Amino acid sequence: MTTPFLGLRTCIYRVNNLQEAIAWYSKILGIQPYFNEPYYVGFNVGGYELGLQPEEGKLMRGENVETYWGVEDVDAVFAQMLSAGASAHMQPADVGDGIIVAAVKDPWSNIIGIIKNPHFK
Repeated sequence: MTTPFLGLRTCIYRVNNLQEAIAWYSKILGIQPYFNEPYYVGFNVGGYELGLQPEEGKLMRGENVETYWGVEDVDAVFAQMLSAGASAHMQPADVGDGIIVAAVKDPWSNIIGIIKNPHFK
């Protein structure tokens, strides 16, 4: 049986200050958005989309979904994100088989996971 799912395409973070979020994510990612409109901002991160959307109304923040973005050096990126204003959600940890993960909360309380997984290129 084949799956109808083609893989991850977009991860969207909702923010209450879009302009501040654009500046923050541009700094963290080292790139500018490829799509920038008042209702949605998209960054192309290695062929995957990191999207920013303005909050509309009161959102309930949860911690039940995490997306992990691949990086070469988890410790360095984790430290960079903390110095840019993120808060630690999960300290860097080796979870076995050479896989290292960590997570932060951005200034808008969105969880951003980072991972070095030698089994994925």
